[in-house]
Amino acid sequence: MMRKMRIASKFRFTIFMVIVLLTVFTAASTIAGFNTANSLSMDQYRCVEIESGDTLWSIAAEYAPDNQDVRQVVHDICETNDIQANDIASGQKILVPVYD
Repeated sequence: MMRKMRIASKFRFTIFMVIVLLTVFTAASTIAGFNTANSLSMDQYRCVEIESGDTLWSIAAEYAPDNQDVRQVVHDICETNDIQANDIASGQKILVPVYD
């Protein structure tokens, strides 16, 4: 014996169906690979070898664009390479973000 269901509020039912459809569409597009990032949105880096007398500040000042704060570039270099500002040594290679 099946009980008959009745929709109490058409507005709530419509909202529920929209949410269900969006969830199904998002899950399907993720599984199909439509939500992947392309190379245009990925960060680009330059490999720089530390020379004697180099500091992160001097490297950041050299590779930072004119409108970029050098402190932010030093922070980005430290975050990218998982290092502290005083953890660099001559001969070490680090990645420096390329800013557009």
